[in-house]
Amino acid sequence: MSTEKRPIGRTGREIFPIGLGCMGMSEFYGPTDEAESLRTLEAALEAGVETFDTADIYGFGENERLLGRFLRGRRQRVHVASKFGIVRKPGAYERRIDNSPAYIRSACEASLERLGTDRIDLYYMHRIAEDTPIEASIGTLARLVDEGKIGAIGLCEVSTATLRRAHAVHPIAAVQSEYSLWTRDPEGGMLQACRELGVSFFAYSPLGRGFLTGRVADPGQLAEGDFRKSNPRFQGENLARNQAIADAVRRFAVEKACTPAQLAIAWLLAQGPEVIPIPGTKRVAWLKENLGAVDVSLNADDLARISAALPPGIAAGERYTAEGMKGVNA
Repeated sequence: MSTEKRPIGRTGREIFPIGLGCMGMSEFYGPTDEAESLRTLEAALEAGVETFDTADIYGFGENERLLGRFLRGRRQRVHVASKFGIVRKPGAYERRIDNSPAYIRSACEASLERLGTDRIDLYYMHRIAEDTPIEASIGTLARLVDEGKIGAIGLCEVSTATLRRAHAVHPIAAVQSEYSLWTRDPEGGMLQACRELGVSFFAYSPLGRGFLTGRVADPGQLAEGDFRKSNPRFQGENLARNQAIADAVRRFAVEKACTPAQLAIAWLLAQGPEVIPIPGTKRVAWLKENLGAVDVSLNADDLARISAALPPGIAAGERYTAEGMKGVNA
């Protein structure tokens, strides 16, 4: 593996092959630590990471504000990705999806202000709403591109049919969906569609929300406020069955003289130049470990054995609760 840069769709921009997911710095994974988060952002930038991924809903805007504070004096070195479309009330997980043209404009303006910038490099529809035609939403985003407020358009957790409809209105630069050794759904057609259309694929939760690292064997030990405590894959019988996945990743990592996290990310990097993993972390130590994946080389035999041991559909349990599945594969 190498640090050779990877293209973002057909935008002409190329970036470091691993990005940084910022969500956990503000919500969902227990207590937050702004000072350590800022150190992690700085360490990522100094290590060569270019794309930093956030969303307006992470911490109800606080994640964008955090990234905005970091961007001061560094904006030209960072590829900023953010998202809109999920609407929640503070303190609640329940959500609705809004892709209406008026909402898109207001959400974009609010994100620009929080980020302290005049342009979001990659702006994603976080989820797809059934009550708004995708053509209307993409048309609004296309106008934001023309106005210079966003650089490129992305889609999250969409079906291939929705991707093709959207791409027919305006070029889509990227799709972002969960993809890892325990969530191989994108191999059912999405990766092929991305290759055909010249769309990048950003893989979030490449470490299975930490499970593939082998460090989350008992969710009861997780901090209060950590959403994995209620995630189906971390519960009871599902957890017991899924332990075999973490064990297999550990065995392959031992063979390659790397950590399980590095093995999981290296496997994703080997799936093709359109795949860009964006592991999330709020700690410098885990960041450095994750970035070490670029030094792990997997040959064809390695990839075949890993894929055979951890085939699509192996994980027990849904990826989210029913509420969290709203808008997935829409």
